[in-house]
Amino acid sequence: MPTSEPVRLGRKRALPSCPNPLFLQWLTELRDEAKEKGLKIQYTYQKAISSLNKYPLPLQNAKEAKILQNFGDGICKILDQKLQRYYREKGPDAPLHSLPEGAPPPGRPDNNSLAPSKKKNAAGDQGKDGGGGGGGGRKKKKREYVPQKRSGGYAVLLTLYRQSQIPGSKGYMFKMELQTEAQHLCDKSFSVPDLGSKYTAWSSVSTLIQKNLMIKTHNPARYSLTDEGLALAERLESVEQGTKDGPEGDREERRSEDEEDEEGGPEVVDLTGSGDDDDDDDDEEKDRIHPTERLACVAQPRSEDEMGFSGKRQDSQATSKKPNSACLLPGTYEIILCVDFIETTGGSHHRKQELVKELQRNGVIFDVRKLNVGDFLWVAREKVAPVPGQLRAPAGRELVLDYIVERKRMDDLCGSIIDGRFREQKFRLKRCGLHRPVYLVEECGTAASHLSLPETTLQQAIINTQVVDGFFVKRVQDVRESAAYLTVMTRYLTKLYQNRTLICRSRELEGDGGSDEEERGIPSCSLISFAEFNYGAVKNKCQTVREVFARQLMQISGLSGDKAAAILEQYSTLHSLLTAYEQCASEAEKEKLLSSIRYGKLKRNLGPALSRTVYQLYCTQGALS
Repeated sequence: MPTSEPVRLGRKRALPSCPNPLFLQWLTELRDEAKEKGLKIQYTYQKAISSLNKYPLPLQNAKEAKILQNFGDGICKILDQKLQRYYREKGPDAPLHSLPEGAPPPGRPDNNSLAPSKKKNAAGDQGKDGGGGGGGGRKKKKREYVPQKRSGGYAVLLTLYRQSQIPGSKGYMFKMELQTEAQHLCDKSFSVPDLGSKYTAWSSVSTLIQKNLMIKTHNPARYSLTDEGLALAERLESVEQGTKDGPEGDREERRSEDEEDEEGGPEVVDLTGSGDDDDDDDDEEKDRIHPTERLACVAQPRSEDEMGFSGKRQDSQATSKKPNSACLLPGTYEIILCVDFIETTGGSHHRKQELVKELQRNGVIFDVRKLNVGDFLWVAREKVAPVPGQLRAPAGRELVLDYIVERKRMDDLCGSIIDGRFREQKFRLKRCGLHRPVYLVEECGTAASHLSLPETTLQQAIINTQVVDGFFVKRVQDVRESAAYLTVMTRYLTKLYQNRTLICRSRELEGDGGSDEEERGIPSCSLISFAEFNYGAVKNKCQTVREVFARQLMQISGLSGDKAAAILEQYSTLHSLLTAYEQCASEAEKEKLLSSIRYGKLKRNLGPALSRTVYQLYCTQGALS
């Protein structure tokens, strides 16, 4: 077999030391202890360690760590207890931001912390050397689960690993996205079962989850690798890289391995610690191969464009994921401002016509149409040449850019707060699929003093929109400044997207927020079509039982969208919630049923007061007092 190319190692930047070494050491001890016991909470501790490593400021106590991601009440309570014990042993003046003398440095956790140890590999090597012919009395050792080459599990592991190696990747993949990317690595279909079978290549995902190689979280489901799965996928990738250029040598090694299998080759220690291998289904048995066979699998002759991987997204993957017909190349589209027709008709007609005239005076290309959410947005419209003999040119494709503007005058803001539209509009803007919502607030000058709400209340609502909801708030004085802002934004977006290839995606493949590239100022080039966006934002479209239940919950004072979403994760329908209430033993237990549900990024508890309010709303006979 020809020797593989040497691995190219780049210069690694030195990581800064953590300003909270004590907390980092305690969390590392908790993670290692949970790993020895086989508890899944080890991954929670690992996430907390990663968050703490990224935080550049010293913490005075564990309560301050609540602002960090993956730090909940439980972890903070444990750290507080350890901190109090530390002060009792070392004294109240003991240094908090440096380790005591003689203590080992905590170190930064690597991604292969759950990889198999050398002792286990050595034990497997000894078994290979000493396990000659028969030995019927020899105790059998558990096999390590390794998916067969070109199987569903093999394709899923490699796809998740390659996606995790892309700089700035989100660390997980959705089901449809994962199936599309993994299909070219698998011989079976991920969606259509073989003739006479009910299983597809996707069926092996349950085996990967059972073997603790992959985890499934959130709704819609997000799939990501565990540390064990990452280590296994890394080995599979190294084998893939080593065998793609040597099919002849692979055939010779495969023949020698087949002879070894016929002679009853040895087995290695099961790295997953699972003792239920005999009870696995037929699909898992089909995916399992001999561990030594893993090191020299037969490589199908394929081009380097299909199989090559160097930490960057493959061109072949991009073309297989999105056909050329769904792309807009640079120079084939123009940026158009879309204005909701409500902003040009009805109400104060003179003021609204003034906005249109200002846009025309500034030379902005805009289109007035019905928008189901927001007042202004921008689309990339395909340039289509007119067809001879037709009065109008055919309609070009339109992709919606990630910016949407909701315009509010102070009097309109006051009315929307009173009738409840304000909170509902913000909720719909968050869920519309665009990641850069803008709130354009027009001041009324002295007219604000004659509104039905105090000016301080309106100012607080604007600040909450910016700080709590994460919207960008732009304040202007009048319609002319609003038109000037829209003009500047149109020119900025035209320049930002002028040399970029835009790809149409489905809303099913979107995450909760923008990617790291967007946070660094690089615009997203994976956009949804205008038709899909506008249809998904319809206010009174046919709703599911889950959506109706969510809207009911959000009518309760103090129950925001994040809190309603947290309740829906536990009880997706009203029927499931009422069933849970019926199973409670006492009245007090029913009132506190929802109090421990966590919501939002900080994972705070819903609280007993809100839990009691929901219980009284749905379970009180007659009118509420």
